[in-house]
Amino acid sequence: MEFNLNTLLQKVTVSLAAFLEKVLPTILEDWWKQAVLYHLSIQQQSRIKQRNINSLTALDLAALLRVIDQNWFQISNKLNLTSETRHFVKEMLTIRNRWAHTGTEGFPVDDIYRDLDTLQRFAATINADEHLLQEIRTTKTTLLTDKIHSSNQGKPIEQKPAQDTKELGFEFEPGMIVSLKSNPTIKGAVISVLPGKPENRFKVFVTSEVQTYFASQLQAEDLRDDDAESLPCEQFHAYLSALQIRYPALSTLYSLNAARVDFIPYQFRPVLRFIRSDRPRLLIADGVGVGKTIEAGLILRELQARRDIRSILIICPRPLVTERKWQNEMKRFDERFTHLDGGTLRHCINEMDLEGVWPEQYQRVIIPYSLFDEILLNGTGTGGKRKRKKGLLDLDPPPRFDLVIVDEAHHIRNQDTFRHKAVRFFCDNAEAVVFLTATPIQLRSYDLFVLLNTLRPDLIIDQESFEHMAEPNPFINQAVSRSRAQEPEWPAQTLEALDQAAATAWGQAILRHNPDFVRIRSILGKGNITNEERVQVITAIEAMHTFAGIINRTRRRDIGDFTIRKPETVIVAFTPAQQHLHDELLRVQAEIFSRLHGDINVKFMMTTISRQAASCLYGLAPFLEDILNRHLDELSWEEADNTEPVPQGDTINSIQAQIQTIIESARFLDPHDPKLEALRNIIRDKQSLNNNKAMLFSSFRHTLNYLYKSLREDGFRVGMIHGGTADEERVNLRRRFEKPREELDGLDLLLFSEIGCEGLDYQFCDCIVNYDLPWNPMRVEQRIGLIDRVGQKSESIAIVNLITPGTVDADIYERCLVRIGVFNNALGGSEEILGEITREIRSIAEQFALNDEERGLKLQQLADNKIRLIQEQEELEQRQLELFGIRLPENQMKKEIEDASSFWLSPVSIHRLVTLYLQRTCGKEQDFILGEKPLKTLRLSQDARNSLLHDFQRLTRQTTTAYREWENWLKGGNPHLLVTFEADCATHHSEAAFIMPLHPLVKQAAMSFDTRQRVITTLSVQDNEVPAGRYEFAIYQWRFHGIREDLILRPIASSEVVTAHLGRLLEKAVDATTENPGGSVSPVWDELDAQHYKLWSEARVKHRQRTQELAAYRSESLSTSHRARIALLDEQLKQASNEKIQKMRQSQITTAEADYARHIHDLDIALERADVIAEPVAYGILYIEKGGNDGK
Repeated sequence: MEFNLNTLLQKVTVSLAAFLEKVLPTILEDWWKQAVLYHLSIQQQSRIKQRNINSLTALDLAALLRVIDQNWFQISNKLNLTSETRHFVKEMLTIRNRWAHTGTEGFPVDDIYRDLDTLQRFAATINADEHLLQEIRTTKTTLLTDKIHSSNQGKPIEQKPAQDTKELGFEFEPGMIVSLKSNPTIKGAVISVLPGKPENRFKVFVTSEVQTYFASQLQAEDLRDDDAESLPCEQFHAYLSALQIRYPALSTLYSLNAARVDFIPYQFRPVLRFIRSDRPRLLIADGVGVGKTIEAGLILRELQARRDIRSILIICPRPLVTERKWQNEMKRFDERFTHLDGGTLRHCINEMDLEGVWPEQYQRVIIPYSLFDEILLNGTGTGGKRKRKKGLLDLDPPPRFDLVIVDEAHHIRNQDTFRHKAVRFFCDNAEAVVFLTATPIQLRSYDLFVLLNTLRPDLIIDQESFEHMAEPNPFINQAVSRSRAQEPEWPAQTLEALDQAAATAWGQAILRHNPDFVRIRSILGKGNITNEERVQVITAIEAMHTFAGIINRTRRRDIGDFTIRKPETVIVAFTPAQQHLHDELLRVQAEIFSRLHGDINVKFMMTTISRQAASCLYGLAPFLEDILNRHLDELSWEEADNTEPVPQGDTINSIQAQIQTIIESARFLDPHDPKLEALRNIIRDKQSLNNNKAMLFSSFRHTLNYLYKSLREDGFRVGMIHGGTADEERVNLRRRFEKPREELDGLDLLLFSEIGCEGLDYQFCDCIVNYDLPWNPMRVEQRIGLIDRVGQKSESIAIVNLITPGTVDADIYERCLVRIGVFNNALGGSEEILGEITREIRSIAEQFALNDEERGLKLQQLADNKIRLIQEQEELEQRQLELFGIRLPENQMKKEIEDASSFWLSPVSIHRLVTLYLQRTCGKEQDFILGEKPLKTLRLSQDARNSLLHDFQRLTRQTTTAYREWENWLKGGNPHLLVTFEADCATHHSEAAFIMPLHPLVKQAAMSFDTRQRVITTLSVQDNEVPAGRYEFAIYQWRFHGIREDLILRPIASSEVVTAHLGRLLEKAVDATTENPGGSVSPVWDELDAQHYKLWSEARVKHRQRTQELAAYRSESLSTSHRARIALLDEQLKQASNEKIQKMRQSQITTAEADYARHIHDLDIALERADVIAEPVAYGILYIEKGGNDGK
């Protein structure tokens, strides 16, 4: 058949304009400005201005629909329109968008018929003339007749009865849209009625053909208020749980009771930041030992609650693969991961190249950084007869993982390395990305730029945009410090710092217009600020940090101490022979430095040599021999805390003769070693304690080799792990070290390099010995954090530092590291300050022309200037603790979690939902969940399991372990299954199925509720905080559209006082013994709609404002990067003399301008879409009675 719906839409446009021209002037005096211009999009307003439009008849349908939608509350009140007609307006917006640029071709007839039906109802709502209504009705009839004739291949069509079906009392009329009760997704139009007994039958046009159904199989698609289903309290509560599971909100935590882990509040802080971000990408820069692995798992849970997560990639250092840390931790989340070795990863790349998809059996994988080399990334060459193999970077299409987790992400800070290029490739093609590192800044802020540029290249586009965004942050940090210090003039000092932040280029473009910034300035300017207001000021200022949305930083200082650190300094002087060798080394250094003053590579190498000497003179000779023989590898060089490349031939040749002299002296050194003897005494003392385990650290492998050999000869049970230790040996040594002393093959002492133990947990040990110390305080913190972390059982840990006076290391230890306080408390200073301190320490130490006194003076100046800032910060935080008696960050975290928690997702609510589902599906004659304790038994017969299996097969297929094990049990022969609804119980009983919001049984239970069906209920509750009485209430579902989308449930009561407490009251409500509200629903809900409108309007304004702020934030970053990019290209164009190069540069400029315009256009579209769509989902009456002494 041939017809054009757009013709009908044009006629409806004319009718709608006439309708609005008539009704709007009766509502508002300045209706054109207030009801039309104010509510149109920026593009629509621009069109009106350009074309000088001053009449509704000149507007298109999109603009007119926006006008009626935005003014609906006033129009519906004026004309007494029902809430049902609001749906027609919303549906018309969808229809207009669908038909704006297309014809009927490709649309199913069912969809076209539904669009026509909505068009007819909408036309009737706006009082369109009868000719238009008749034309729509005729079009509907013609559409059905032609299609039915086509599907019946020319068979005669059974005519509808001539009688009025309403008068005959039929359940559905011809033309009504209905759906199947058994599968509400199947919808169609009623063609005719077939009267009969005991049930009437109806011919319905569905899936392009006519089907016949009994009345009991169908339900009306457009439900009236008086068709709402009345639910008792238990079912009503389960219905609310089903809503939250089927329509997950971004502002609600779904991981809170969804993993086999202990509840630790601060670990949910990055989870909240992740789910609230505009893009699922986050850098978790939490301190050592805070639990970043668990935090990543909780984020995975949040993603799984909202979308189907099929593929996950974890990239981490090799030791974490060897010791199966990630594999074991992910079992807490019922996830099973596979480690990929080089051969398997090569296989995956080959399969991806051949098939275009990543192999199904490797959808959850862990890859170590060490596998990323040149051949893996770039493939093999074409030399000889061998066919070239493609590398990872050649893959097209690329592998697209749903989630990529990069652990110890500081490993990718060098953009020239293969590991960086591989990680960037995976991240560029991933849906969600999480970076984990305790040290995002090793030495300079450029490290942080690299991480953020890899994580969010859409926001941190280049270094110019990074520096532009970062410029206000030092002043924001200063404002936070001032407000925490609470000096007499702290409000004025805080205000001054904020104004300095606002004076930066980013501050002028973004910060000045931030409503929170304006509000905080107002509070700071009024004086007499309460402690409660000060806490709010601190929180708000911290949120102004320009990277707050993409970085989570929970410091150890913020969450309190896991244990008490007890540092001990053991001073061991050189023997005369050792002192002579050390002095000789210093003389040679000075000689080399004076001869090769400008060679920076020589300076780095000589610094490392002197540090080896301070660590262990008996490791000096083999270390120097490795240098001369070019046996140093990149890993051992990096273990020594070197950030520069391994020294090459020319550098070594220039100092070979002097180095050889030192080697000869070192070979004949007296074997008596006081430092080794001091270590023996420390180990012997430790063996007398209940916990006899000790870990020893050194930055140098030759020191470790010397100690290992000596201690073994002494009879100590000792092992050694460094970056070159084989995987199997590493696992075996860790296992032996954890054994009790009674085990014959146990180890009492384990020697480590930095790389040998990165990211691992050794909470069973409570003593570390620093045989030497890195100059970087953050490296020291990482060492201590291996034992000072969640799970440490000892009340205190021992930190023993062996120091030799007269060395550069001793000066740095005494004047810098001790004053920073790293041995007494977790680091509280910012990484930027610590990075600057580390650079200055190295700079001073590498000035070989300085004598001891001069070097000491410079280190003292460093301590007095920059290290003093860290000490002051510690004092401020201690004062804050004394003033408040609380830790501000800890209280903030608990409040955030409380606000994001939902009673309807708690274990008791999930238990209720599942119980009702089982009773409805399997019958109410028996209990299916047995046991009073947290560990329960689910008992289902074969028939019951078959019924559940049928429902399970209707779920979206997922690849998780929980889904697989649930399906296997349903298909198996065992009627019993151990289950628990409690996280604590699940943690201690890994054999039990953990029934939480993401489990398939819970998903099935939620799907069993028809959430399109509006429900009503009558409840009662005892409470002393609100006035007793009878209150009507409604629950609305708010959908937030724009850059950041969300969905929440918003309860509204007939009293504002009750509205404030309604969520809490509903949680403890029970069935009321009074009336059923079904008979008088509509008038009540119309009254509630007025109260809802006020709250909805406020929420809508705030949402649009937040969307505008976020768009401005992105736009400023885009503009900064674009200006820098165009300036560079313009300069290159001016310098180009070749015509081809000029054309290329001009083409690059054109492309850059087009990219920029496209990104800005995307932001404009997101701004235009910013809206809050509200739908009522439940109604009820609540009787409140006074109840005893408990008002809770």
